[in-house]
Amino acid sequence: MRFSHRFILLLSLLLASLPLYAQRVTEEEKSVRAIVSGIVSYTHWPALSGPPRLCIFSSARFVRVLSEKADWAFPYQPLVIRTTQEALSARCDGFYFGNESPAYQVELTRHYPVNALLLIAEQNTECIIGSAFCLIINNDEVKFSVNLDSLSHSGVRVNPEVLMLARNQKHE
Repeated sequence: MRFSHRFILLLSLLLASLPLYAQRVTEEEKSVRAIVSGIVSYTHWPALSGPPRLCIFSSARFVRVLSEKADWAFPYQPLVIRTTQEALSARCDGFYFGNESPAYQVELTRHYPVNALLLIAEQNTECIIGSAFCLIINNDEVKFSVNLDSLSHSGVRVNPEVLMLARNQKHE
């Protein structure tokens, strides 16, 4: 009888600690969250009052850390989207792309009804077309680059210090 009570108690404790284990955030995830939050924080939308809505494609590797609220206050309202149709109807102020190609990123913005859009991608290493900000993830080190052409056509304004930070990272 004692064994069964101990076993049930042990099992209960293990199951109770499971969410804590599942919610651990890696250093890489923390870096991605900090960079994305920083970019959004230093971006200005001309006709926006309140936090921007950042639509995060479900294909993104970091969708969980960018969308699930924990002990972190986001400078944006996260919304996970799965399809192009959801993206077109979601009234997003910005997009975070996962596996979507740069060509898809360009095509989506052509059809999007909002003029000022912040575009961030995690799988656009060249950063020549598509998103204005592209994450560069190598061996748990997270940096970003800026596509000034895309940014100049985005309709948003970004603090120049963010642009300098991206420039300085290229020369490290």
